[in-house]
Amino acid sequence: MTTEVIAINYIEFNVKNIAKSKAFYSALGWEFVDYGEQYCEFNSGALKGGFFQTDDVNSNGGALVILFSHDLENTLNNVKNASGIITADIFEFPGGKRFHFKDLDGYELAVWSDK
Repeated sequence: MTTEVIAINYIEFNVKNIAKSKAFYSALGWEFVDYGEQYCEFNSGALKGGFFQTDDVNSNGGALVILFSHDLENTLNNVKNASGIITADIFEFPGGKRFHFKDLDGYELAVWSDK
């Protein structure tokens, strides 16, 4: 019996306001396709996912989504300018540097670079 590798293919975020989420993540260069009033697909360039608009947003706990950037300082500034909350400033770890931030709905994500 062979074991098939099952890769992460798509990720969805429940958000309170799709328009605000699109504006925030456009600061990271993401592109969007709307599918009605309550759903929007995003393309980060490496992975597609979606925003589902709902009043039921629970952003605490769960997996940490980690993004990659070739220019960590610029990405940090873009997140700040888009009203993201920096929860951990740039720090070094084996293999590179990264920072953590919370988006407008309180989801914590990280951005890393190998430079």
